[in-house]
Order: sequence, then C-alpha cells, then structure tokens
Amino acid sequence: MKPSHTIRPVFDDPNLVSAAGLVPALRLAGSAGFYDLLEGLTVASPNASAKTAAVVGGMLAGADSIDDLDLLRHGGMDRLFAGVRAPSTLGTFLRSFTHGHVQQLDKIGGGLLSGLAARVPGLLAGGGAEGIAFLDVDDTVREVHGYAKQGAAFGYTGARGLNVQLATISTPTAAPVIARARLRKGNTASATGCGRLLAQAITTARAAGVTGRILARADSAYYGWAFVGTALRHQAWFSVTARMTPSVTAAIASIDPGEWTAIAYPNAVFDEVEQRWVSDAEVAEVPFTAFTGRRKAEHVSCRLVVRRVKRVQPLASDGSEQGELFATYRHHAFITNSTLSTIEADQRHRDHALVEQVIAELKDGPLAHLPSGKYAANAAWVACSVLAFNIARATAVAAAMRTARWATVRTRILNIPARIATTGRRLVLHLPTHWPWAPGWESLWSAATGPPTAVTT
Repeated sequence: MKPSHTIRPVFDDPNLVSAAGLVPALRLAGSAGFYDLLEGLTVASPNASAKTAAVVGGMLAGADSIDDLDLLRHGGMDRLFAGVRAPSTLGTFLRSFTHGHVQQLDKIGGGLLSGLAARVPGLLAGGGAEGIAFLDVDDTVREVHGYAKQGAAFGYTGARGLNVQLATISTPTAAPVIARARLRKGNTASATGCGRLLAQAITTARAAGVTGRILARADSAYYGWAFVGTALRHQAWFSVTARMTPSVTAAIASIDPGEWTAIAYPNAVFDEVEQRWVSDAEVAEVPFTAFTGRRKAEHVSCRLVVRRVKRVQPLASDGSEQGELFATYRHHAFITNSTLSTIEADQRHRDHALVEQVIAELKDGPLAHLPSGKYAANAAWVACSVLAFNIARATAVAAAMRTARWATVRTRILNIPARIATTGRRLVLHLPTHWPWAPGWESLWSAATGPPTAVTT
C-alpha cells in the first residue's frame, strides 16, 4: 500500500462516527436488561446509570484510561447515543463510589450475564443438564506507578501493584465469560476470600442457566479447605493443583510402576521449568485424603491424579547413593472428586489455563491501567470492565465469532466507521462497502433488534 499524494485531511464532518458497532452491542446489552439493572445503582451522583453505561461503552471501544473515554465524544456520536459524558465528569463519578456501590455493580454484572445468556443462547452453550461447565478462579497483579495509589503494595510478582481476583465460566463449546471479579490490595495472598468468590460465582453460573455439573478449577495457590470446602457445599466438582507436601509426595511414591498410562498431548505444552515444549507424558492416580492437618470433619477423601514428564537432563544427584526422589521425572499432581477418567480429568484440569487468556484480554483492554489514585474508583473500574467484557463476549457470539478475542471483536465489529444520514425521522448508518465482516455485523444487528429467542421446553 502506498498513500496518495493528493490527500488533504480536514476534521469537519459532524456526521461521521468511528465506533458504529457500539450501537448493536449496547442494544444487545439493553435487551438483556443492562439499563434496567443500572437503575439500581445508588451512587450519590446524578444520572449514575447513564455515566456507568458511558464508562462501559468507552471500554468496549478500547478505552483503557479515563482520558480515553473522550473517544465517545466525536462526530455524530451524540446523535446515536444519549448520556455521553466528558472524561472529567466520569472520573469524578468513579471517585464517588464506595465499597457498597462496587458490590452493587458486582450484582448488576451477575444479572447482566444471566440476561445475556438468555438473549444469546450460545454464550454458555453446553452447560445444560447433560453437560458440564468449568468455573476457573485465579488472580493477577496489575502493576501501578506513583505513590498516590491507595492499596498498592508489593505482591507475589515482586512488582508494586493491585491484585485482581476473578472467576470465569466456560463450557467445552463456549469461550469463558466472567462470573465475578474483585480488586484487592497488592500484597493480598492469592487464596484470600476465594471461598466467598467461588460461592458467588457458582450462584451466578446457576442463575445464568448452567444446570449441568460444575467443575471448579484452580492452581496450587488455592489448594486448601476454603476452596475445596466451598465446592463441596455447593455440590460442585473440584480440580485443584496439589502442593508437593510430604503426604502428596508419599502418595505419588506409592503408585505402582505398572499403573502409569502414556498420553500424547493434542497440542504441545510449554514447560516453564525446563524451557521446552512437551508433547507426551504419563498419568496415574491414587486414592488420597487431603487436609489431614485440619479437624476430621474437614478431611477430604478424593483422587490424586498425577502427570509425570521425563526430564531431558536428569539431576546431578541421580547417580549418587542418596539421589533425589523423583529425580528422573517432573510430577504435576492435582486433587479432584470428579468421576471423569484419569486421562480426561488430567485434560480438563490443564484447560484451567483458559482463565489466563481472560486476564490477558483484560490487560490488553481496560485493565491496561488502573486509572485512579482512589481504591474504590479502581474497584469500580474493574467491575465496569467485567460488564464490558461479557457484553463483548455476547457480541462475538451473536456476530458468529464464537471464539474471537476482545481485540478482534473491536477491530471487526465495534470500531467500524460509519456516516449518519437522516430520512424522515429515522437515522441511517452508512457503513463501508466490502467490509469483510459485514455478515457478522448484520447477524449481531438482527440478534440485538429482533425478538427474544424462543425457549424450547
């Protein structure tokens, strides 16, 4: 491509917009009850629901800071949307939030997810009575700079920041959506509050139409009674990476050599320790009782599933008389109460990494920054990013882009330029000819403006 030399740029057209895809996306959210739910927000600020919708709309279009919310105020956007506010107004609004108001936003997020799942059936496809849904819990540290950030501290990454804990819901045929998320101090331990978060996420999943089995998954940071006990109380399966405690090590050592079954990964897995790709391994399992250090009522009888990968370079101690236990292999163990086969249980547990993709998408979007110095304002920003993420995911499904990432949805569907014209009392959006993803955009428009999907009984 080579630009023409006869171009003269002039910013003078009041009828152009650069994010016409926000129209069907927010109409889809509105048909799922978004604006009605926002009416329950009691922040001491005029037009709180309109301001929250403006923040979410800006995030959908790519805003990752308060200043970036100004992208909603250009061309003919005020003709397409009511309630657009200046960034300074929205910043003041976010700083008026309290902890209780953030919890109201969390509740609105759960209600919106239920509405979106009903409006776009494919959003949580496969989670019905005969299916299974995966509920993944993880956390991440979002690095911040400056000494004015309330709650910032040095966490497990060694960076000064704030901690975001979240729970996602997915199925074998549906990409993950966010059930719950919360902002925490930067030095908060990963598992702190995980029981309450998991309980809320399970309740949200059920309200969103997940009637089948739920498998709650987490890494070794959540290996404890708080997570496992909550899963058991809510009749959910759990699958949690085990720490290499003496009891776990002894259980692995007790596995008969003939019990190991060779498996091949459909896709190679990168081994961070040995810095190489691994395409095969062996799995086995053994009965196990977890948390025996707690009172007897909290002992959990379960399965210990172990995957072992042969080391490329055995340790130097292998040839000594007192060689290290398991020196020839690297072992990865997790506990579960599922009835899946050993191989499938291992496969499903490894899929827990899906939550990392959600975290990456958030950091590539609204969580690129935590924009305020006030803790509650940043917590409200996180809650709004959950609303925006789930709307973007529903938009992708409605546009026949089921597995598309948020950045792809922005490029192909949301940030599409258009020119506004008027005929009679109706606005007409003139979109680019030969837009490669026009069929998906039209499918989204039909889903957003058409009647609700009929419920089969």
